[in-house]
Amino acid sequence: MADIEEVKQKILEFMEKKAAAKSKLYLKDMQRALPDYSPREIKKAANALVQEGKLEYFSTGSTVMYGIPGKGQAVE
Repeated sequence: MADIEEVKQKILEFMEKKAAAKSKLYLKDMQRALPDYSPREIKKAANALVQEGKLEYFSTGSTVMYGIPGKGQAVE
């Protein structure tokens, strides 16, 4: 099992790199980009980043996406 801080750092790096093209990403996008980590580790780290205010949830009504606060459409 990977260190959660390591997974959080990898997620932030991925989100920053992708933010220019897409401001919101699905959890599956993160899982594809970080194949060395289990889906559970990625979800746990992403949720921790939301609690820390480094990522935010964005609901499309049927699914949840993650984004960097201040980039793209804000959460209402």
